[in-house]
Amino acid sequence: MRIVSLLASATEMVAALGCTEQLVGRSHECDYPPEVQRLPALSRPVIDINTSSAGIDAQVRQLAGTRRSGNEAALQALSIYQIDVSRLQELQPDVILTQTQCEVCAVSERDVSEAVRQLTGLQPRIVSLAPYRLSDVWEDLRRVGAALGREAEAEALIAGYQQRLEALRQRCASLSAERGKPPRVAVLEWLDPLMGSGNWTPELIACAGGEPVLSASGQHAPWVSWDELRQADPEVLILSPCGFDVERTRQDAALLQQHPYWPALRAVREGRVYLIDGNHYLNRSGPRLVESAELIALALWGERAGVPLPAEGWQPLG
Repeated sequence: MRIVSLLASATEMVAALGCTEQLVGRSHECDYPPEVQRLPALSRPVIDINTSSAGIDAQVRQLAGTRRSGNEAALQALSIYQIDVSRLQELQPDVILTQTQCEVCAVSERDVSEAVRQLTGLQPRIVSLAPYRLSDVWEDLRRVGAALGREAEAEALIAGYQQRLEALRQRCASLSAERGKPPRVAVLEWLDPLMGSGNWTPELIACAGGEPVLSASGQHAPWVSWDELRQADPEVLILSPCGFDVERTRQDAALLQQHPYWPALRAVREGRVYLIDGNHYLNRSGPRLVESAELIALALWGERAGVPLPAEGWQPLG
């Protein structure tokens, strides 16, 4: 079987299922496990992703032709990626993995369907993932497993991930009970303009023993004003912009530190602001969401969380 994965989380699922050698192509965002980087990248963004958070947001809105609104309906028809159709034709895939969850975050099913219509003599199976909650992520893993003939392996992986999360939940619930109540935690998925946490992230915060604020479980993350952030005044603030690693997040965090409300935030005063790699962890709906919950637990409880201290992926803002 020849597999093209145009979604980073799906690529990680393929690898976890033991099918890395069947991958023949990837998206420009697929970078884990490291060996997949040798594969041809079949997509590229049509915007400048190396500019500031505000600059990226402005480009996306210009393409969408809309101002920010409550439901961001215009963004549903947005495409900010191009697929190399000629290379896709050469690779002759049997299966293409993509997603319908977010037109901005990754190559979408609409992009893939348009590309497939241009292929000659090929009718690859398109498998689309649509994760909004943790349960959806597990269902997506089942869907990928079924497409690759690895159903049993998928069930075994899901059971292991769920067991790890439940063990973390129990440890952190005990810590929260000792404290008297869970710490209020805000995760920002974009920094300029501010965006709270959505989809599965509030569940991860709860697994880590926290109370999510400025969040929308099972929905796209909400836009947040500085007044709303100040009013919520979280005890722990985690900066984890979608697509940004820790170093890139640190660069944009300087923008927050210039805002007059920043010093007044409790998390800032108490030194409880953390950076988590939003590219590899919180915003990538694959196997490493388990590690994402563990990183949040480290931010909340330190060594008492009982999880290994990773060499990378998170840092205190300092």
